[in-house]
Amino acid sequence: MSLQSVRDFFSARQLDIPIIELEVSTATVALAAEAHGVEPGRIAKTLSFRLNDGQAIILVARGDARIDNRKFKDAFGKGRMLPVEEVVELTGHPVGGVCPFGLSQPLPVYLDRTLQDFDEVLPAAGAVHSAVRISPAQLAEVTAGVWVDVCQQYQEV
Repeated sequence: MSLQSVRDFFSARQLDIPIIELEVSTATVALAAEAHGVEPGRIAKTLSFRLNDGQAIILVARGDARIDNRKFKDAFGKGRMLPVEEVVELTGHPVGGVCPFGLSQPLPVYLDRTLQDFDEVLPAAGAVHSAVRISPAQLAEVTAGVWVDVCQQYQEV
């Protein structure tokens, strides 16, 4: 059902973005990076938050990025990650397949600038074994995403 909502989302916008479906789980950044043969940073993880004003938001960041609490607070005020049940209810996607496409209800989408470190990223596509390859610019266009700076500066170890 969720994978179909992503297909419908792309179809309604006449987007020719192939959905990659694999036989293995890509439900975590590590699993997705291994399955797609890319570095973890290229996996575009989608996080869901509830802000103190009650608004739910979607934030997409590079897979190896961590939220910087000060930057997050400066951008949005206080907020908390949503529990699994709320994520599924608000997005229509299972945890591990959450993406900014085909959401069950309109939610504001924010894209952390860390995604711009890459020419192509791989967000999930509504299922724990699916993804799409997309440029950060097209991701912003397709989702009407707003660029923010809320993650820690990535540093190689």
